[in-house]
Amino acid sequence: MGRQKQIEISLNEILSQYQQSFIAKVYQEENDDSDLLMEAFAMTPELKRENRQYWGRELGMCWQRVVTEVCSQTCSNFASGLRTGSDELCDLMVGEHAIDTKYRIGSGDSGTLKKFKAYARLLSEKGYEPVLLIVREDNLPAAIKACSSAGWRVLVGNESYDYIYDLTTFDLRKYLRAKAKAYAVKRY
Repeated sequence: MGRQKQIEISLNEILSQYQQSFIAKVYQEENDDSDLLMEAFAMTPELKRENRQYWGRELGMCWQRVVTEVCSQTCSNFASGLRTGSDELCDLMVGEHAIDTKYRIGSGDSGTLKKFKAYARLLSEKGYEPVLLIVREDNLPAAIKACSSAGWRVLVGNESYDYIYDLTTFDLRKYLRAKAKAYAVKRY
């Protein structure tokens, strides 16, 4: 079995697990924007609005697992995220890249921003380039600016998919587009 097919099988398993989790959960807010992860689950903005915090958290974890899986299967210099004490500084590492994945950054509270600043500093001191890969493009501009100013290389939307492709040669954007509605979250 080729590497491409093996990656797709692993990603199919991750998306299927999340599909089952999403089906078991039924949950409101505004925003009619969609993204490739939402499209894989045929998730409407209306469904997501039923419980934005839940869906944001779960889609964020799905994004983390998908990116980690692609990198772990394609990058010989892949490593798990870096921890210091109970803090996880990043989700994964590929060579000198310390990568943290986010579905969306919507919080500009000082505690969150301090954490981003501290993590960027610690990663840089250890010789890594801190990289944030964010799915959504409707992020809080002040938070994005603060992360960039703190030393993170912030990539949003298509920039994230381009970065993953450049790093792995796996076209995650194309894969997710092909999976549109394949893992539909249906209400019964």
